[in-house]
Amino acid sequence: MARFKLSTMMLLQYMMYAVWWVPLAAYLTNLEIGHTQKAFILSSMAIGCIVSPVIGMLADRFFAAQKVLSGLNIVNAGMLVLAGTTNNPDLLFICLIVAMLGYMPSWGLTSSIAMVHLPSEQFPKVRVFGSIGWVVSGLFSIFFINFLNIDFDGTNIPFYCGAGVSLFAAITNLFLPNTPPLAKGKKISLIDAFGLGTLKLMKDRNFAVFIIFSFLALLPFAMYYSYFSEFLLNINTKYISVTMNWGVLAEMGFLLLIPGAIKKFGLRKVMIFGLVALVIRYLSLYTGGVINQNWVYYIGILIHGLIFGFFFVGGQIYIDKKAPAELRSQAQGFIFLVTFGLGLLVGNLICGHIIGYFKTTAGYNWDAIWGITILMSVIFLVFFILLFRDEDKASQINTL
Repeated sequence: MARFKLSTMMLLQYMMYAVWWVPLAAYLTNLEIGHTQKAFILSSMAIGCIVSPVIGMLADRFFAAQKVLSGLNIVNAGMLVLAGTTNNPDLLFICLIVAMLGYMPSWGLTSSIAMVHLPSEQFPKVRVFGSIGWVVSGLFSIFFINFLNIDFDGTNIPFYCGAGVSLFAAITNLFLPNTPPLAKGKKISLIDAFGLGTLKLMKDRNFAVFIIFSFLALLPFAMYYSYFSEFLLNINTKYISVTMNWGVLAEMGFLLLIPGAIKKFGLRKVMIFGLVALVIRYLSLYTGGVINQNWVYYIGILIHGLIFGFFFVGGQIYIDKKAPAELRSQAQGFIFLVTFGLGLLVGNLICGHIIGYFKTTAGYNWDAIWGITILMSVIFLVFFILLFRDEDKASQINTL
């Protein structure tokens, strides 16, 4: 029964976010919001990611984890309702920032709750329901378009759907197994919360190269992660959410390949494969536009899991190997801050300016946009190969 409750928790937690995040850029485009404002609104997740460790640190020292999760989901639900009622970009930005301050701590909190009540080897079988929830969120789009004959992607309706799922999750969270404060009695430390103790590991040249490139990889990655729904809107895609969620569906399969790939090729090559996939993604998007064949775009969509799994999850494994035991949890928080916090924030701003530069009265020059993103990805790939050294493959195998 506990496993069922924990699986449901994961499914709802990721569904409530995916249902509105995936088509957000398309909605902002329909509101005709300027590119700088759009970039900041799309960075609400990144800003929430940067600040949320403080909220998480305070919350898990004073309250039962399931009650904290329920309270955060209520905040998220309220802010999403407000976000759906306004067309003012400034108010929308504020609503989504507050929503993300409530939502982003939940990713770590749900994992912590699950691992308290499950053997560690059972955790992946529960965590996969988060990916399932992300994919299933696309059913909202199908339901509104096919059964209610109402436009969904590119409208404010996804905010209300996210709020509804979040409120339902808040209620079910109260029935989760009781999880007392996970860090009760521990001192409050901003260094621990942000994982800044990890900076001492930057003395290792290879580790420093890894951190820098993890940040830089988000610059081209953000063009797809944050802005791809805008591209799909521009080419008149009917089911934007469903189309993008094919990539998450494929991701579940690619994640299963990681341990075997690392044993066969070593961690460095696996991460390189992830960056090669990043180049292939944007090359396919560019090629699809040049030859006017939409099916080619699906290569870039389906390869999403290979990029995320091999480079970013591979990076988490590298972090776990390099960091001493007392710094491992801090190091994982630090790499999340560097990538989906600071990296995504900067990436959104840069990609927003690139898109704005190639907008004309006739529309967007997506071929040029994808061409620049290919160039960025190739440069990062080449320098990563040259600068990131191979390490002891035997130790990598032994840790898996």
